[in-house]
Amino acid sequence: MMSSKEAVMNEKEENIKIHETAFVTSSFRAVDEQLSQDHFAKLWENPKTTQWIKEYLALVSPEEPFTHCLRNRYFLESLKALIEQQEIEVVINFGSGFSMYPFLLHEKMVHIEIDKPEIVDYKKNQIQEWQDQELLPKRNIHFIGVDFSKNYQEELLASIQSIKANKSTFILLEGVLFFLTRAETNHLFEFFDSIQENGDYVGSASFQDSIKGTQAFQNLLRFFNQKVSKTTEDDYQTMEDSYYHSIKNYKVIDHQDYFSLSKTYKHSVKQAKELILNENFYLLKKN
Repeated sequence: MMSSKEAVMNEKEENIKIHETAFVTSSFRAVDEQLSQDHFAKLWENPKTTQWIKEYLALVSPEEPFTHCLRNRYFLESLKALIEQQEIEVVINFGSGFSMYPFLLHEKMVHIEIDKPEIVDYKKNQIQEWQDQELLPKRNIHFIGVDFSKNYQEELLASIQSIKANKSTFILLEGVLFFLTRAETNHLFEFFDSIQENGDYVGSASFQDSIKGTQAFQNLLRFFNQKVSKTTEDDYQTMEDSYYHSIKNYKVIDHQDYFSLSKTYKHSVKQAKELILNENFYLLKKN
């Protein structure tokens, strides 16, 4: 029998359209290109998403575009540094959405983009069209569509191994964990362990427990209830620092959040803390 949470998540999947998910993050990143360093995100902008975002910023938090810009900046800068140090050769993006990292990094990199089949198919076709129009450079990108509600690990592992072979990897996980259960998250990191070798990296983004006590989070719930489906705070996962430090075979080598990155990149925070969805960012290395 389907649990109440599974029913809620299925309802959300049926009600959330592509333009309301993957498009939104890209549109946020395009708000301040200097901050995000993503000069291609604007390609994904469209009228439906623009209207959806206008309502989101009014009802949830006007600071939200800049949290996404800084998330992109942090992982982009981390990737660039590791590439320059010749520590990684393949970027594996789980829940890749419409992120544009392949076009912001050195052309020698191999990219594996993993998401739901409808997201991956749409992205692949759109990127090909933009490349044909010479709006995007050519890159070595492999797209893999996965139904995460099914037993995907064995087939996905074989697909990834056939592409990456013995190359060193960076697994990117952003905008995903908030919507998973703890059991699903545990399985995901166990899967990463099976893919990676010592010296490989994981970049992860998540919210801490304290976010649920903020006005911004209550605004987010209200927005979801109005625009998507009926949910409660228990439908969303938060993660403390201790979780990352407890992951077997991995060590946390860096931890940032919106406020620390704002200082690093000299971004002026406009809203009070309780009106900001403060996301935390972790860099882990397998040992």
